[in-house]
Amino acid sequence: MGSEVADKADFSGIRYAQCWEDADVLVEGLDVRPGDVCLSIASAGDNSLALLTRNPSHVIALDLSPAQLACLELRVAAYRELLHPELLELIGSTLSTRRLDLYRRCRPLLTAAAREFWDAHPKEIAVGIGGAGKFERYFALFRRRVLPLVHVRRSVNALLHGGTRQQRVAFYDRQWDTCRWRLLFRVFFSRFVMGRMGRDPSFFTYVEGSVAERILGRAKHAVTELNPADNPYLQWIMTGRHTTALPMALRPEHFDTIRRNLDRLEWRCQSVEDFLQSQEPRSVDRFNLSDIFEYMSEDNYRRLLEQLVGRGHKGGRLAYWNMLVPRSRPDSMADRLRPLPELSQKLHLQDKAFFYSRFIVEEIR
Repeated sequence: MGSEVADKADFSGIRYAQCWEDADVLVEGLDVRPGDVCLSIASAGDNSLALLTRNPSHVIALDLSPAQLACLELRVAAYRELLHPELLELIGSTLSTRRLDLYRRCRPLLTAAAREFWDAHPKEIAVGIGGAGKFERYFALFRRRVLPLVHVRRSVNALLHGGTRQQRVAFYDRQWDTCRWRLLFRVFFSRFVMGRMGRDPSFFTYVEGSVAERILGRAKHAVTELNPADNPYLQWIMTGRHTTALPMALRPEHFDTIRRNLDRLEWRCQSVEDFLQSQEPRSVDRFNLSDIFEYMSEDNYRRLLEQLVGRGHKGGRLAYWNMLVPRSRPDSMADRLRPLPELSQKLHLQDKAFFYSRFIVEEIR
């Protein structure tokens, strides 16, 4: 059983140079425990690495894209070879003029395929590997070309400063939420523009309704109900680096734990469907599924969900995001999979990666 999206999207380049999903809500939702076996969508690697902070016995990171796995592999090499401040420089979280030198230190730890890939991308390394993806270039275009048409840098800095909830709401209502902001946001984050410049057009196959309106509402939540000063995803979009906050895997308090547990991580260029076919029943405890169901028909989603549950331990958990396509456990699986709606909603309201309409946590019966 192959992956539906494998025949539709181009996986030759880096689509995401960072994981644009909040690892804090992921790790809490999955409730990863020491000794667990975790299956994780690799993407750029950040959230697969974040799972290592909970001391699982094994994390298997899967992706259909060799380029995405090259992102993960370089991160692993950086954790092994660099100090924490140097890792942040290489990613692009902090300013640096020596990223190529940092890469050369990591290079001997890479496989031949990953070395060949990154050797061909010196410009991307020089500006920070966290900005090397199509999605990050899309945000860079927004930051450089669109945002200055709406707000001056002083206003952007004021937004990111945060403050109390009352201050954030007042600033948004009185200064930020202008007609020009809403207009340009709706254009730039429309299905048409995002499909051609940010995500693959095939990722919108099952989307209904206005893409931009949903994201605009979530963006308001992110800057009013949540504190932008604590939001690394918003900070990167607005400034091109992390200013006062870091994603979970990049925080200094987790660096040594992740480094110590790197031998528990493996990665494979393989679809989830093919991987599950090779596994024994009840062999996986926790599933980080990113938003892969977004790109599947309802029938394929249900078939894959059956596979996942069949390979999962009783009491194991699945976590995944809905961005624009609603996906959650069908009634036909009520005897095998239990939704956790209160936990899911609580975590969704805390989710700093604000693009998603829902965060789903379900438990295997």
